[in-house]
Amino acid sequence: MCGRYTLHAPIEQLAAHFHLLQMQQLTPRFNIAPSQAVPVVRRESSQRELAMLRWGLIPSWAKEEKTSYSMINARAETIATKPAFRSAFRHRRCLIPADGFYEWKSAADGTKQPYYIRRRDGEVFAFAGLWEHWEGETGKCIDSCTIIVTDANKLIRPIHDRMPVILEPADYEAWLNPKNQDTHTLTALLRPYPPEKMDDYPVSRRVNRPANDDPECMVSIS
Repeated sequence: MCGRYTLHAPIEQLAAHFHLLQMQQLTPRFNIAPSQAVPVVRRESSQRELAMLRWGLIPSWAKEEKTSYSMINARAETIATKPAFRSAFRHRRCLIPADGFYEWKSAADGTKQPYYIRRRDGEVFAFAGLWEHWEGETGKCIDSCTIIVTDANKLIRPIHDRMPVILEPADYEAWLNPKNQDTHTLTALLRPYPPEKMDDYPVSRRVNRPANDDPECMVSIS
């Protein structure tokens, strides 16, 4: 799964990487947690836009904004068929910018050691995501998103058996294009990221608290 990540790249770098014509000021984040507003790249017209969405997808048919189970992640194997995700998979795919994420390794004594995982070159990247629009009976509207996860690659497998889908820049347009309805082509993109392009290291357990949102969260303790 993916339950915490970082995004502290300069806005100029994000604009260039994601081919965005308009950018809003973003606060550097070092411990992004579920239910928070996160920047998402989506395309509803001919241009890409950066929008702030709630992390934790709310299906359009949900009666309440709080669901009985977590939707911060969607399994790549079932997004085409699962009722909560299949409409968004067809029509509302997005990119979720990041420059690293955290995962926890279980120890024999029951404790969990957090690790920080990033691209080896330190560059920004994009999780494959889905987004949804929800409107309540009172007229309240929320746009929300989820991060797609798949099997872990051999680097991450000793820590956790799942990892977020990281898309190659060459695949961004195919993923964002709403006219692309080829399920086989889309699901083929949802593969583990090459382990040789990544590295990881243990970090302090202070990342366990979402209130701790500073560069110290991603400092190596090895």
